[in-house]
Amino acid sequence: MRRDVFQAIADPTRRDIINLIASQQLTPNAVAESFDVSRQAISKHIQILTECGIILIEQKGRERYCSIQPQKLNEVTDWIESFRKSWDQKFNKLDNLLQQMQTSKNKK
Repeated sequence: MRRDVFQAIADPTRRDIINLIASQQLTPNAVAESFDVSRQAISKHIQILTECGIILIEQKGRERYCSIQPQKLNEVTDWIESFRKSWDQKFNKLDNLLQQMQTSKNKK
């Protein structure tokens, strides 16, 4: 199954895992200790995040560490940016209209 970054961030637990790993590299066990679900469930979430390219797992000695790959989240940023620009334009037009209405009200 092909997964994408939008699938990865759709789940609140995966978003929490991303936030947790964003601040420091952690082993999968350390990640699992931060949640009230089974290690198997966390392992599945980490697998999905890895398949999406958001998390990279590196072997360091005997341990495996998860680290965040933030550039992959740029897909989400780029997608949202188009909506932000559109809404900014709409709000700017509304601001201009309200200012015109206020100006004409003050002239009366």
